[in-house]
Amino acid sequence: MIWAATMAGAALDFPLERQVFQRNAAEWAEVRVAGLVPEEAGLVEVQAELASGLRGKAVAWTVVAQGDQIKDHRFDSRLKLETGGWYKLTVRFRKAAAEPAVLAEAVVERVGVGDVFITAGQSNSVNYGSPRQKSVETLSVYFDGKQFTPAADPIPNAVGEGGTPWPILGDLLSRSTRAPVCFRSATVNWLRVREWVPGAASGNIERLVERAKWFGHGGFRAVLWVQGEADAGRPDFTPGEQYEREALQMIDFSRRQLGWAVDWFVAGNCYCPPQGGNDWHEGMAGVLRAQHALWEKGIAFAGPDTNDLVGSPDYRHDGIHFGPRGLLVHAERWYAAISARYQWANPATKPVVPNTR
Repeated sequence: MIWAATMAGAALDFPLERQVFQRNAAEWAEVRVAGLVPEEAGLVEVQAELASGLRGKAVAWTVVAQGDQIKDHRFDSRLKLETGGWYKLTVRFRKAAAEPAVLAEAVVERVGVGDVFITAGQSNSVNYGSPRQKSVETLSVYFDGKQFTPAADPIPNAVGEGGTPWPILGDLLSRSTRAPVCFRSATVNWLRVREWVPGAASGNIERLVERAKWFGHGGFRAVLWVQGEADAGRPDFTPGEQYEREALQMIDFSRRQLGWAVDWFVAGNCYCPPQGGNDWHEGMAGVLRAQHALWEKGIAFAGPDTNDLVGSPDYRHDGIHFGPRGLLVHAERWYAAISARYQWANPATKPVVPNTR
């Protein structure tokens, strides 16, 4: 955020630099513009500029707050922006419509209207792939609860220090939709699905809900769930019926707490490499059966099935976590699943090459 202030007492709370607002079905969003106004200001107006070639529609100077809409020297308003970005938002403060003098001005260089995803599950949903990935486009970001930053692993405010599929997926999506993409991780451990039911000691689903609430009602596109190994790869594996029941509790809780029908995508993910005399076949079959049941019963949408990505360190660098080829294919399959669900027909315009160093 860049300030060109001519009078003390002005500050913006929203939007943040690189903030992505979730677009709606009509291809626009109400962008929150809020903050502190100078003492003498009685009018706040906003302009949204858009560089040539970017998706979206510029907005000329628009009054977003005036008179009694400013209380205790603060304002909290909305500006309608079409899908696209990055937009350059300029906010300026004046005494009144008849007073041309600008008391203070603020510029947020990058604001986007696109898609926000919550990622959750266990290690293959977070920073345990190799190598780390970095978006090669300019429209993919991570959010850590305080700031939006270019999508470069490790994804922040999570667990692990390695790579994820999310920068690759962000590039695939933004090339197709020509809109910004944001990922917010809710993965801080690698536990069984039972630790994601409401009231579990881990507080996992409650944490996900709190992180999702930051974006507001309808403020993100979907939860992307990648989990299953902790339930499948052990002698006391989780029976399929139990996995399905506990996943349903988790999903239902999130929807009730957030107050809207949150889209969940559940990956077909549970592969564990053989260990000693155990091949984990029974555990994996039960978990995969449960994941498919969630799709078939309409509880969640089908995410990618990645259990076939085995046999090479290029797919699984340590036998279970994705290597360079595995991260790429994982992201491509997420792209296919999400695009099919939302009928985003435009293909990616050029191939994505993952980081291999």
